[in-house]
Amino acid sequence: MTPPPTGAHTWLVLWRATRAMEARALDSIAGTGLGASDFAILETLLHKGALPVNAIGRKVLLTTGSMTSAVDRLERRGLVARKDDADDRRVRLVHLTAEGRKLIKPAFAQHADDLEEIVAVLTRDERATLVRLLRKLGRNAAGDGPGADEYDTEGSR
Repeated sequence: MTPPPTGAHTWLVLWRATRAMEARALDSIAGTGLGASDFAILETLLHKGALPVNAIGRKVLLTTGSMTSAVDRLERRGLVARKDDADDRRVRLVHLTAEGRKLIKPAFAQHADDLEEIVAVLTRDERATLVRLLRKLGRNAAGDGPGADEYDTEGSR
């Protein structure tokens, strides 16, 4: 009987698979003129609606400083705008502009198709098992520290 893979071997396989998928994902969005962070922010706003900057940052795993720069960049391009929260004047919400929606909606649809092509090698049950195991591994790796709850997503940011 073959012994189970070591932690180091498991990490190596996971790392290589992640790098390969990341390369394909970046190729998928290359034609949008957006970097990965900007794409992730627009995709989050597309699916979640207007959000405060810090909430977007938690979803796309960017620091406050990086988020501010990214939102400034997207705002200069006319893809997002900031507005005051009607319920809490201390909060500024970021939302997609019509131009931002026009860019991200078809770009995300193509990106989702491209990612689907990558995972098509797995059956539906294998995908469910993989996601369950990756969440379990992520929770354990994160421990009780910040980010542990990031592995409880429902499938989108």
